[in-house]
This record gives sequence, C-alpha cells and structure tokens, in this order.
Amino acid sequence: MVKAASPAPAHGAASGRATAQHAPGLGSASANPLGDLQALAQVNQHVARALRTLFEPMLRQPVKVAAEPITVQRFDEYLSTSCTGLASATLIGMAPLSGQAMLVLDGGFTFRLVDLYFGGPGLVPNPLPAEFTPTAEAMIGRLAKGITERLAGGWAELAEIEFQVGRTETNPHMLSHIDGEDRVVRSRFLLTIGEGRPVPIDLLYHAASLKPIAGILSSKVQSRRQAEDPSWTNNLMRAAMNVKLPVRSVLAEPTIPLAQLMSLKPGDIIPISFGPEIPLLVSGNRFARGAVGASNGRAAIRVHRIEPLEDESN
Repeated sequence: MVKAASPAPAHGAASGRATAQHAPGLGSASANPLGDLQALAQVNQHVARALRTLFEPMLRQPVKVAAEPITVQRFDEYLSTSCTGLASATLIGMAPLSGQAMLVLDGGFTFRLVDLYFGGPGLVPNPLPAEFTPTAEAMIGRLAKGITERLAGGWAELAEIEFQVGRTETNPHMLSHIDGEDRVVRSRFLLTIGEGRPVPIDLLYHAASLKPIAGILSSKVQSRRQAEDPSWTNNLMRAAMNVKLPVRSVLAEPTIPLAQLMSLKPGDIIPISFGPEIPLLVSGNRFARGAVGASNGRAAIRVHRIEPLEDESN
C-alpha cells in the first residue's frame, strides 16, 4: 500500500537544503543527458585527421575529412532521415562498456569507393542495386577495420576502450539490438574526394552505453603524457632526421584492356607518353614535381617545385 507523502517545504531555501534534481531519462525528449560531449568532440577531430591516412593511400588522391557537431537523437529518427536507401551498419564492440557502436556507410558511397579503388572515375550504379555485391561487402569490411583502428587511437587519451569490429548488417532497419525509441549519439564525418561533394560517414553510439563515462565525455581531454624531456626530444629529432624514406617517380601509367594484357608476350611494345614534369613521390605521397634529365652520366630528376602541404585542419 502506498502512503501519501507528507507536505514538504516548497523549495530548498525554506527547508534549509537544496532540492534534489533528477537527471533526465535516456528515453525522454529532453536535452542531451550526457552533457555537452566536449571530450568526444575532441576525439572526433583526432579521428577526422587520422581518416585521411586511410582514404588517401586507398584512393591515390587527396581527400578532406571534417567532423560535424555531435547530435543526439532517437534511432528511428536517424533511420528516417539518414538511411532512406541502400546502406550498411557494422557493429563495433566497446569493451568494457556494454552495447555496441555502429558504423553506417551509404550504399552509393560504397560503390563509388569500389570504382575509385579499381582505377575508375568513381561511378555509382544507377539505379542502385537492392543489395551489396561481394566486392562492395569486402570494401565495407576493409573500411570498418581501418576506421575502427583509428577510432581506438582517437579514444586513447580519453578512456581505455577496446574497439572490436563485429558483424555487418546490410540493412540498418533490421538491427535487433537497439529499439527505435533508444537515443543514439551521432558522430558524423564528411569525406570530400578531390573536387567532389562531401559524403557522410556516421558513427552511432548507444547513449545508454556511454552513460557510465558521461563525466569524462563532458570534460576537456587531459593528456596522460608526462612533461617532455628536452634531451629525449633532441635525440628523437636526430634519430628522425636519419630515417631513410623511399623516393620514387612514375614516368607513365598507361592503361590497356585486359584482353591485351593477357595476350602480351616478349617483344610487344606498349606506347607511353608523359609531360614536361613528372611527380616525385615520398613514401607514396606526392612531394614535388620535376623534369627528367641526366647528371654525372646517370638518369636524374631536376626538382622544379615542392608541392604544398594541405592544412591538417581542413
């Protein structure tokens, strides 16, 4: 039997102590129960920079990655606004936290990456197929592994969490481990390839899974590193300056049909052409441009200009 509560003073000022305030529930429509997520925003900036090291070697062209402001919304609302067509959702374990994060990739974006990866211009099937091809699924797996590795690096200064790639669902609407009314924290990264339009890469965290570390997520990231030792820094700099990096140049990259490639035999000639300047690559990244010539009886490249480095914040 429930007894009626006895009358109480109206406010804390009358009773001599502050009135207790309950935090909003995770399922309520109130403001974000996890706070301002300032630390998670810093993690996303780190991850955005790291994602360039995943996509640029894969696509062999410059990309830009930017982290959008974090949003918290119902899962069914996210699906209705962001997953209206073919998409994939890869589950990512977050031990010791409960629940799983989700990596959501747009289907058209996935097919575009496949075409670019194999040397194409980035064509997308029109109309999109109803499901992913085996090649597209392999691309999703490769992206999930690379993104998860960089996600772990971004979280390293914040909390000790072991991210582990799980299964991939080719229809996010069919996910059974999360209900539509559950709230998710969306971290969106906008990837721009060359001069193309930005495309989203979404990471969704179940809000309930992040609740145990809500206090950490709403504070600035404090580095765990100790104060730098000047002598150690100098020794590291000298050692870094002695690291040998592979430098190469590509005169030409001709393309030929597969049938011609399969029929090649000794003595066949493949014509090539190249302009007055060729790229100079350091560890696979374009560093400079120059012209082919000779020096001391050996083939050489005269450097004409150093390629500008992109601003890491872009």
